[in-house]
Amino acid sequence: MKDVFGNRKYVIRGMVILVTLIFIVRLFSLQVLDSSLKSEASDVGRKTLYPVRGLIYDRNGVLIVGNKPIYDLMLVQKQLGEMDTLAFCKYLGISDSFFRARLHVLSTRSWRYSKVRPELFMSMIPEERMAVLREHLYEFPGFMPQVRLVRTYPYTAAAHVIGNVGEVNQKEMDASNGYYRPGEYVGKDGIEKYYEPELRGKKGVKYYYKDNLGRDIGPYRNGAFDTLPEPGRNIEISLDIFLQVYGEKLMKNKRGSIVAIEPGSGEILAFVSSPSYDPNMLVGRQRGNNFRALLHDSINKPLINRPLRALYPPGSTFKPLMGLIAWNEGAIRPGMGYPCAGAYHISGIRIGCHHHPRIHNLNEGIQRSCNSYFCESLRLLLENDKFEDESDALDTWSGYLRAFNLGRKTGIDLYGELSGNVPDSKYYDRLYKGWRWKAATVISLAIGQGELTVTPIQLANLYAILANGGKYRMPHLVRSIAGQDTIHRKYTRYRTVPIPEDKIKWIYEGMENVIRDGTAGLARIPGISVCGKTGTAENPHGADHSIFTAFAPRENPRIAIAVVVENSGFGGTWAAPIASLMMEYYLKGEIAPERKWLEDYILKADFIDEDNEAAESGQ
Repeated sequence: MKDVFGNRKYVIRGMVILVTLIFIVRLFSLQVLDSSLKSEASDVGRKTLYPVRGLIYDRNGVLIVGNKPIYDLMLVQKQLGEMDTLAFCKYLGISDSFFRARLHVLSTRSWRYSKVRPELFMSMIPEERMAVLREHLYEFPGFMPQVRLVRTYPYTAAAHVIGNVGEVNQKEMDASNGYYRPGEYVGKDGIEKYYEPELRGKKGVKYYYKDNLGRDIGPYRNGAFDTLPEPGRNIEISLDIFLQVYGEKLMKNKRGSIVAIEPGSGEILAFVSSPSYDPNMLVGRQRGNNFRALLHDSINKPLINRPLRALYPPGSTFKPLMGLIAWNEGAIRPGMGYPCAGAYHISGIRIGCHHHPRIHNLNEGIQRSCNSYFCESLRLLLENDKFEDESDALDTWSGYLRAFNLGRKTGIDLYGELSGNVPDSKYYDRLYKGWRWKAATVISLAIGQGELTVTPIQLANLYAILANGGKYRMPHLVRSIAGQDTIHRKYTRYRTVPIPEDKIKWIYEGMENVIRDGTAGLARIPGISVCGKTGTAENPHGADHSIFTAFAPRENPRIAIAVVVENSGFGGTWAAPIASLMMEYYLKGEIAPERKWLEDYILKADFIDEDNEAAESGQ
């Protein structure tokens, strides 16, 4: 028995040794020979691969926003050796103090293994400067360039449409559900912001093995889990970039805006906000300094998007719509005349009017821009027996305005649009609390004054609606997005207004006569019938604003336009000729030689220098 148990002891020992050897061999095989478990044997790093941002083209396929390479200079501190710092600084265009301060910041960071990881030494280095440094890079151990793409703008125009791209902030990161991380870039304004999801593309990712010092030692699983970035989609917008450039040229040294719309489609042809700025200012290392300079320019205010955010009384440009509302509600007949004697009087209130022949009908009222005629039209509307009282009548009036998209946002594909103000009965009940307002109280609304305010894009859209006989599509900038068959349905659906097409087209005669023999003689274009209306918007803070709205040609209109030139006086003096030149340029492709004098007249006008001089002198 003793021998049996003794033998069993050796057998058990042998089995334990055998099992141990099997485990050792298996572990060696898994951890050393089998690459499938390398991820458990060493850390796996993850690198984000950024997509190329989508390009932006104008309606004719002209590139207006592209990409160009720019460089970040990275530093691996452990590889940093003896070098000629003066030469290094000269090549980069930096000071010795900047160089030493940057090294100090990197060396004092508490990141783990920071001395062997590439860290950002300097960002946004232009390609031409990096080309000089690259020839001598071998002299500066530890430094290596890293390329990335930034925006470039071939035309120094349309800044308020295009927008810009900048480093993401905390608010934008919080709103992105984890998509954006510090140091990444995002559209900040304009098309770049509105269509950010389409333009940015989709990030890719690369997984790699890293050693105990964090260095990349090869692809993880031979790249089986890597994904390539998807480039952003290219966008075609509705601007005609050459018309846009021309509009900005005409508005140089002026405050105001130009909005031009293709009536049939609602597409924006030109969108000028003046003063403006070169969008290239917000690219590169000087972006922050340039943005602060633009932001703090309290005189010119170049960052304000005037077509969307500047509010003005429409002035006499509102009169055609006022006449249509009164006619459609039966308050006047189109053949109604009125013997204006230079002013309109109601309840002790006097509203002046310029001297002109007797008005025989609505079209003559539009042609002569008779204040008395349209004040009487509003009075007849508000005191019409078909309404319960003035409140009911005014609410009907304000309903028409909102149907024509006044007093509410147009829905254009840009952020920051304001609504303006179309007063209704509740507005005046609050304003005149304690006593009853009447027609005399609100009579200035008839001529586009008083509490009525609109934006330039609303005015352009109003005349696009008139040009299109009462139907319209929402104003918009996008025409197509690569990879998608259609744009958003809201921009393709027609809307209609509650005034019949035949009534709208009846007043074309009056609007055409404004140019032929009315207040806008400077808006005549040889060979083209233009329908329009001048306006002079009262300004309690200085000289009145010059406004002109129009569409052309009369038959099958191709362009509707609104021009505002702030603090410049009558609508026919400045806004009308600017609109005329814009329409001629778009419809004919050039300005006729016999009209070059008008172009020179506009280009020489300067309404900003005088204000700057007054501000500097403390006036």
